[in-house]
Amino acid sequence: MLSKIKSFGLEGLSGYQIEIETDINFGMPKFDIVGLPDTGVKEAKERVKAAIKNSNFEFPIHHIVVNMAPADKRKEGTSYDLGVAVGILVSTGQIKKEAVEGFAFVGELSLDGTIRRVVGVLPTLITASQLGCKKLCIPKGNEEEARYIDGLEVYAINTLVELVEFFAGNMELKPVEARPFGEKKKERAKGDDFKFVSGQQSAKRALEVAAAGNHNILMVGPPGSGKTMLAKCLPSILPDLTKEEALETTKIYSVAGVLSEEDGIVFTRQVRSPHHTASQISLTGGGSKAKPGEISLAHNGILFLDELPEYPRTVLETLRQPLEDSKITVSRAALTVEYPANFLMAASMNPCPCGYFGTKIRKCTCSAKKIHEYLGKLSGPLMDRIDIHIEVDGVGFDKLSAKGDEEPSEEIKKRVDAAREIQLKRYKGTQVFSNSKMTVGHSKKFCALCPAGEKLLKDAFEKMGLSARAYNRIIKVARTIADLDGSENIELPHIAEAIGYRSLDLNG
Repeated sequence: MLSKIKSFGLEGLSGYQIEIETDINFGMPKFDIVGLPDTGVKEAKERVKAAIKNSNFEFPIHHIVVNMAPADKRKEGTSYDLGVAVGILVSTGQIKKEAVEGFAFVGELSLDGTIRRVVGVLPTLITASQLGCKKLCIPKGNEEEARYIDGLEVYAINTLVELVEFFAGNMELKPVEARPFGEKKKERAKGDDFKFVSGQQSAKRALEVAAAGNHNILMVGPPGSGKTMLAKCLPSILPDLTKEEALETTKIYSVAGVLSEEDGIVFTRQVRSPHHTASQISLTGGGSKAKPGEISLAHNGILFLDELPEYPRTVLETLRQPLEDSKITVSRAALTVEYPANFLMAASMNPCPCGYFGTKIRKCTCSAKKIHEYLGKLSGPLMDRIDIHIEVDGVGFDKLSAKGDEEPSEEIKKRVDAAREIQLKRYKGTQVFSNSKMTVGHSKKFCALCPAGEKLLKDAFEKMGLSARAYNRIIKVARTIADLDGSENIELPHIAEAIGYRSLDLNG
């Protein structure tokens, strides 16, 4: 008897429907799976056979052929186990064909018939919804991922026995209950607070501007000046994730297999901080299955790179595409996958190898050649893509010992939220959501400069030897500073402050 069962496959974050066709005929006992299966799919034969037998169901001693269509797409992973098992049970009459009509199945089987959690369920659910599928059976361990998808009946199943009993009408199962995203939104991550950071007013201001316009920022200062602590406070002033952003980020975490089983969704902006010894593949993504890397896991959040010049130059250069296009393309022999990578890059570095060049704390012991070589690890094209450069000097004893708190993150966040709201209204109906992603057309439309500001920018362009990209970045930062001031026009003080954030260009 022939049966046809629906399931879903993934290519990167995009899903596609798969039809699992099972045909059982008399002949020599044999179990074949065709349709470009990888090793994990081929091994489903043993898992499915053991799971059916150990669940006290009949496994046919016949010739079984399972075809996964379309046959020209590579099938990877263990999420097809459940669909294959259901196909065999339908073909042998142990589940009625009519009972599974309209259902799709995703899940891995253990040898005792337990249905194990799999990766990539959220993008699968979104694809199913888009393709008109209304009912899905998924592992109980993936239940939380299904709570934020509308328009689907999703059943979270523990075992193969439970599934068969459900379709036989001997057991009642209710679809996974939807949960409003607002409940999770209230549980914002409690990062470090700016009120505990003494002094560093200029650095705090620069981070506020960075958060308000989603601008990349580089902090330069000696060891112990507070660069890392300032970076840890940055998440506390970023706008809350919207539901759309949360689902987009969760898809990446689901495919990467690092999604929290308890939460089922990424509801706060994530901070990824890979060590400077991290490989290029761990940063960009890749491997045999082209999984997302740290750059994509930082999507809609922060990528913090401490001691930036210590990263291999080849690794740093891979940042150029995502910083410019907000996406990363991972190419492998079997496939090419494009992952979103719209993050705010916060980086820190010392001014020289010893860390004390140009500071009041201690005398620098580095030669001019060493300093030049150290700074030369960062290419011009990469530096052009960092909107804000800020010098962070050490804090004196008086400020460190002063009583009373500084301005809390909560107050700074209010100004950041107000500036972001202005930007959302400005770019409504486009794919731009912050000033940092403005196109040249948007700059011409929304960034008219006053005559004095235009003259100041011209003088800076010529004296500092700025590139066209750096010129555009200054205008974008000035637009954000004006938004923080609630100003419709970009005035002279806004341009002056934005130019001041190109300190490495000035020192170069």
